Amino acid sequence: MSDDTATDFASLGLAPELKDNLTTLGYHTMTPIQAESLPLMLAGKDVIGRGRTGSGKTAAFGLGLLSRLEVARFCVQTLVLCPTRELADQVGEEIRRLARGLHNVKVLTLCGGVPIGPQRESLAHGAHIIVGTPGRVEDHLKRGSLNLDHLKVLVLDEADRMLDMGFQEALEAIIGVAPRRRQTLLFSATWSEALAPIAGGVMTAPVTIEVDTDHDEQSIRQHFYAIESESARFEALKRLLLKYRPASSVVFCNTRREVQSVTDALNADGFDAAALHGDMEQRDRDRTLILLANGSISMLVATDVAARGLDIDALDAVFNYQLSHDMETHVHRIGRTGRAGGQGSAHSLVGERERARLSLYEAQQTGPITLAPLPEASVLGRSPFRPAMATLMIDAGKKQKIRPGDIVGALTGEAGIDGALLGKIRVLERSAFVAVHREVADAALSHLNNGRLKGRSFRARRISR
Repeated sequence: MSDDTATDFASLGLAPELKDNLTTLGYHTMTPIQAESLPLMLAGKDVIGRGRTGSGKTAAFGLGLLSRLEVARFCVQTLVLCPTRELADQVGEEIRRLARGLHNVKVLTLCGGVPIGPQRESLAHGAHIIVGTPGRVEDHLKRGSLNLDHLKVLVLDEADRMLDMGFQEALEAIIGVAPRRRQTLLFSATWSEALAPIAGGVMTAPVTIEVDTDHDEQSIRQHFYAIESESARFEALKRLLLKYRPASSVVFCNTRREVQSVTDALNADGFDAAALHGDMEQRDRDRTLILLANGSISMLVATDVAARGLDIDALDAVFNYQLSHDMETHVHRIGRTGRAGGQGSAHSLVGERERARLSLYEAQQTGPITLAPLPEASVLGRSPFRPAMATLMIDAGKKQKIRPGDIVGALTGEAGIDGALLGKIRVLERSAFVAVHREVADAALSHLNNGRLKGRSFRARRISR
C-alpha cells in the first residue's frame, strides 16, 4: 500500500454516503493504521491494531463498524468499550460525525458518573451502536436494560488501559454474553502479555496491524532538563512555559496532591491552568476538558490515571513535572502531543533521585538521552500568556432542542458578532458551551442573557477567567 491511490479513502469499497461525508469532513488520505486495517475490517476479519495515540484508530474502526451496520434493523449491532468516560464521549462523537451521511443512525453512550435512569430510558427506545465503559455496560446487562443478542461487531478500544484500570472481570462478563459469531476489533497503543489471553479467547484468526508505535523526532521532540533541587522544580517549569509559550499543553504530575499544588501555584502566578485528578466530580472533569478543547485554558495539570484514555487534539506540548515510574507510561504521556502527523514537544524535568529512572528510559530507547540546559532565568520577567478564547455556558441543551446553529445565529445575528470570533460549540443534554474570543466575551454574554434562543430566555455565564 505504498502508492497514493492505496491510501485514498476513495479506494475503499465504502457506501457512497460514507464516502461523501468523508469528503465534507476533509478526510481524503488514510493514516497508516487506517490503510492497513480498514480493508481487513471491511472483509469481516478480526483485527488487532497497535498504534500510538493520535494515529487515527477511531476513524479506522468507526468506518469499519458503520460499513457493517444495517440501519433498517433497530437493535444493538455494535458495542465499543473504552477505559474512561471522556474517551467514550469522544469516540461516540467521532462515530456520529462519520455516520452523518447515513439516515437515522442512533449512537448511545453508556458511562458511569451519571444517573443510570435516563440511560435505561434511552435504551428502551433502541439504538444501533453503544459506546461505553465496561463497568456501566456490565451494569446494564445485569439489569436487563441492554441486550446484545444481535451484536455483530465488538470493539475493545485502548484495551491495554482497560486492563490497567482493573476492568478484566467486567470485560469477561460482557464478552461472555455476546454472540460468538461476531467481528472483534482490538486496538491499543501498547501490547502487554495480559492482553494475549483476552485476544486469544475472544478473537478468531485475528490479523495484527502494528504502525506508529514509536514517537520519533519528526513528530515529537523530546527534551530532558536537570534540576538542582526539589525546591527548584516549579521555577524550572515556569521557565519552560515562558520560553516556549504553548497555546495548549498538559503538565503531568505523579500524585493528586502535586497536581493541585502546581495548578494553584500556576494560577497564582498569572497562568490559566486547570487540574484534572481522581478526586474531582465527573461534572467538573467534563467542564475542565471542554475549557481545554475550547482554548479557554492554556494548560491542564493532571495525573496519569486521570489522563488515561483522553483524546485531546492539537496539543502543542507535554511537560513532565516528574518522570513517570516506567517507560510505558512515559510513552503514553508524550503521545498526547505530535498527533496525527503534527509536530509537538515533550519536556521532562529530572531531579537527582530520578537519574536512575532516566537510565532505565535510556536503556529502552534507541539513542542516548542528553540533559539540556534550562532556559535562562531572564525569561521569568516575561508576562504569562493568556488563552485567546473564553467559554460561556448556557443553561439549555438538547432537552430544550438547542442546536449549535441556534447559538451561532443568536450571536452573529442580533448581537452582530463576527462569526470568525466564535470557536467550538458543544451542546449537552441540559447545557451548552460556546467559545468566543476574549475581546467579545462580555458582549456575547450580555446578548445571551438578554436575548432569546428558540424564542425563550435562558441564563448564561462565563466559566473561564
